[in-house]
Amino acid sequence: MPLKSLLLALALMAGASLAAAPARAEIEVNVNRGDVQPLPIATPAMGGAAVGAEIANVIAANLQRSGLFRPLDPASFIERDLNAAVQPRFADWKQINAQALVNGQVTVEAGRLRVDFRLWDVFAEQQLLGLQFTSSPENWRRVAHKISDAVYERLTGEKGYFDTRVVFVAESGSRAKRTKRLAIMDQDGANPSYLTDGSYIVMTPRFSSTSQEITYMALRPEGSSIYLFNLETGRRESLGDFKGMVFAPRFSPDGGRVAFSVERGGNSDIFVMDLKNRTSARLTADPSIDTSASFSPDGNRIVFNSDRSGSPQLYVMGADGASPRRITFGGGRYTTPVWSPTGEFIAFTKQSGGQFHIGVMKPDGTDERILTSSYLDEGPTWAPNGRVLMFSREASGGTPKLWSVDVTGRVLQPMPYPGAGSDPAWSPLLN
Repeated sequence: MPLKSLLLALALMAGASLAAAPARAEIEVNVNRGDVQPLPIATPAMGGAAVGAEIANVIAANLQRSGLFRPLDPASFIERDLNAAVQPRFADWKQINAQALVNGQVTVEAGRLRVDFRLWDVFAEQQLLGLQFTSSPENWRRVAHKISDAVYERLTGEKGYFDTRVVFVAESGSRAKRTKRLAIMDQDGANPSYLTDGSYIVMTPRFSSTSQEITYMALRPEGSSIYLFNLETGRRESLGDFKGMVFAPRFSPDGGRVAFSVERGGNSDIFVMDLKNRTSARLTADPSIDTSASFSPDGNRIVFNSDRSGSPQLYVMGADGASPRRITFGGGRYTTPVWSPTGEFIAFTKQSGGQFHIGVMKPDGTDERILTSSYLDEGPTWAPNGRVLMFSREASGGTPKLWSVDVTGRVLQPMPYPGAGSDPAWSPLLN
């Protein structure tokens, strides 16, 4: 799906601009409460072209998966055939307790798709948002994701995360002969495709936070390599040849550097490469296994895991390797740390009590919270708004599946992708 083919018009409808709307909606969702009750919202089929019903379904599914909204059953709707140019009959929507309403009109002319939509506060009987999106007809799902993001942001005050993609390792075959291919899909599991052919093993794909570029490890019989792959141009290039095994790459927040680990003689250290001049520097020199480096959002610090204390624990150091400091003391083995895009939390995998857990803590190691527990939960990745985590879960004797959980731990659910998958990495919002 061409990323540049979607043109976001954001044409303001009469009296419907963000600036003209109230500073705060009378209805709002407090995302910081763990006991939040999902907001009842109506998303009837949009009028006009037949794809209007599909757009409404995608919007409803996105909002429902966030755990913050409860889309109402279309069978309960009293008013039918709404028109975006006409004010809805609020009494009909109040009767079914819809607190918010999304309606719109879809037209396809001269090979262009146009969607005009409005968001209404039903009980205040006022419009909160009115926008227009234009695109090519085949990109109707992206339009639905952008509308979902706009609704989410207007009602929660936080950026949405629906117009994004996830790169991951798609797994198939028996445990003894497992094929691992690099794959990518929309965040809702739609449009999955493979980026490698399965002739070699891929591991730890990671997105740049500034572009549609990924880095990953490729493992072949002759050794390992780290690649950069630009999803827009299709260009793929190696970071270079290194003495030893290279693995666990991750971009810096500005996309200009890649941190990775190099294993030599049983000892692993963290290095960082400047992508402009391809020079690399060694950041750790401890006789232990140091790996899984993740930059803070400002690029000044790195969290990583190391067994220098006897078991895998999390440490934070300067981006130049200075002053490493242990931050985990809660018991158990801590791995795969990843700093949230907001800087508020560090997510991690924890092994304790015979189970694996996904958890979050503050960057100084305080306020540790376990969000999930199972036979094998591992490899968290953050949505770009820092509100939701995706990870892989595997039952005893089973295959890994992709799951998601919000930072409260309340909204835990499997992802719609039907196949086996591991090592997910969330993209930034698409352009």
